[in-house]
Amino acid sequence: MAEVWIPSLWRGLTGGQARVSVPGETVRQVVENLEAKYPGIKARLCEEDRLRRNISVVVDGRASTKKLRQPLDDASEVHFIPAISGG
Repeated sequence: MAEVWIPSLWRGLTGGQARVSVPGETVRQVVENLEAKYPGIKARLCEEDRLRRNISVVVDGRASTKKLRQPLDDASEVHFIPAISGG
């Protein structure tokens, strides 16, 4: 199962957990399984059928250009990184 690191802003959806293990062969499947386990998290990550523009996904330490299509291994580490804005 992939280990998914949850940004602090979204930990209210995971009962405060910073990391959760979720099955999936792609980031898309991980997102679907996260949603099944933690309703509401998909809306934070996705817009329609794609990753939100302000969200980056890092898999095993590398920024993914494939986004939701990124393949995963059983031991993959997935980070969803929300853009930080301010002035």
